[in-house]
Order: sequence, then structure tokens, then C-alpha cells
Amino acid sequence: MLLRSYTKAIAIGYEGLDSVLEYDGKSFSEMLRAVRLERYDMAVVAFPRFRVALLMLMAGIPTRIGSGYRWYSLLFNKRVYDHRKTGERHEAEYNVRLLQAVGCNVDTSPRPVLKVGQTELEQAKSVLKDVGIYPGDRWVVLHPGSGGSARDWSPKNFGELARVLMGEGFKVAVTGGPQEDQVVATVVEGSGNKAISLVNRFTLREFAAFLSCASLFVGNSSGPLHIAAAVGTPVIGFYPDIAACSPKRWGPLTDKKVVFVPDRTKCPLCKGSECQSNVCMDQIEVSQVMSAVHSLTPREAASAVGVH
Repeated sequence: MLLRSYTKAIAIGYEGLDSVLEYDGKSFSEMLRAVRLERYDMAVVAFPRFRVALLMLMAGIPTRIGSGYRWYSLLFNKRVYDHRKTGERHEAEYNVRLLQAVGCNVDTSPRPVLKVGQTELEQAKSVLKDVGIYPGDRWVVLHPGSGGSARDWSPKNFGELARVLMGEGFKVAVTGGPQEDQVVATVVEGSGNKAISLVNRFTLREFAAFLSCASLFVGNSSGPLHIAAAVGTPVIGFYPDIAACSPKRWGPLTDKKVVFVPDRTKCPLCKGSECQSNVCMDQIEVSQVMSAVHSLTPREAASAVGVH
């Protein structure tokens, strides 16, 4: 797998993966030498970019599969014609459909599973113990950021949700990535300074283990939402009414989910036109989210969740 280094920790150890090549931090000539050295028979370019397509061609890979809708698609000799921006399929399905170009039968409803290691699980449990979350506790992860990849439900709403959750006996941890300290702090403040801030406390694999211990994950469309789904934790996700960003294309691949999408035709700013900002997202009310919380975390299951 050719990938950026920040995702390497998630890929390593995945079933069927033999090796990893890091894409960033190298010049084109360095990457070309590395790819040529492996003498690959086939390349499947799921994230099409001219530099990657040219790299596969110049490396002499005989079979090169990619999108047929880019100006550089002629660099691929097996092309698949899917318009991803229309959001008619899930991104994962678009990716595996590339394999149809070489006659593979593909799963149109993929369900990624991410296994966590014992070392990472023990580290996650140690952090949970440090912040006062123990086996048998009902606790929820709130992840209010999205890295700018989507429209966001506001930190104010997340803060109010935290207050209501804690009023019903849940413990609440608020997580965030680099440069998200302020949004996490805003949510914690909105909770009455009772929610637990956990910003940059984990490696990526430790974070996956941490999410696997939670009763529930609530967040905007983001990588952590997909990690939570892949480790088996129930999820609630917030998505804008935009085809290219829709849950149909980017939703969590799990049956244990509730997804909210506002109606931009009722937004005072958008008024049915193209989505303008996060204003639409404020249509999603905390009371609606709490109904979803109750459906995904029934009280009779409380003894079966928590740190495990």
C-alpha cells in the first residue's frame, strides 16, 4: 500500500497487507526508485492524482487501474468510469469497484474491521483510569472537529450535549487532533468544565483502542468517526446536505449508527441553494441526538459496555 505517513499506523498489520510505502517526505525520483525496485504487476490508484498516475507509468507497472474521468487518465490502461462527486455510492465502494476492471467480484457493502492490539489496549485503559473512567462506566466520546473536511455541528451544541449526557449518568471524553485544542476547550467549557479533555493523548493505534472501549462515539464527518465504526463502537455522525459530502458517500460503514443530515431548504442562509456554511447544521437539535443516544446505548446493556 502506498500511503501518507500519518495513516501508516492504521494500515500496518491489516489482514492481507504485505508492505507499506510512504508517499510523503520523498522526491519523485526517490519514489520512482522505490516503486521500480518492487517490480509490481498491478497498481490500483484509488486516490487519483497526476503525480501518482505518472509514477505508476514510469515505474513500468504493466497493469494500471484508475479513474477514466481525469485529464491524465490516459496514463491508466484500465479505466473505470465513476463520477464520485455525484455521491451515488460510498467512497469505499467506488474504491473496490476499480477491481472490476480486472474481472474481480467486489463487495458492494464493505464493512472494514480494525483490530486493536493488546499493548495499545492496555495503554488506552491506563489513560482511562487516570481520568476516572472505569470498567462498567457508561461513557461517550465527543469529537467536535473535522479537520475542515466537512460542515460541523457547532462546539456549542457539543457542549450542551455533554451536559445532558452527564445529567443522565454518562461520563464524557472530548477528543481532538492537532490544532483542535480550542474547539475541544470550548466544548469542555460548555459542559460546565466537567467533560474530560483528551487532546493528543494517544498514538493513532492507541486512539483506535481507546475508541473501542467507549459506549458511543459522537462526531462530525471525520477519520475518527470511521475508526470508531471499524473497531465496533456505535456511532452518531453529522453530515451536511451536500452530495459530495453526504453520508451516502462518506457515512460510517457499520449497522450500529445514527446519521443526521439537516435540510438546507430550511436554512435561512442557504435557502435551498448550495450550502454556504455551518448554519444548516444547527437545525440538528440536542434532543434529537439524545434520542439516538438512547437507541444505541440501551440501559439494560450498561453492564456489558465500558472498558473491555
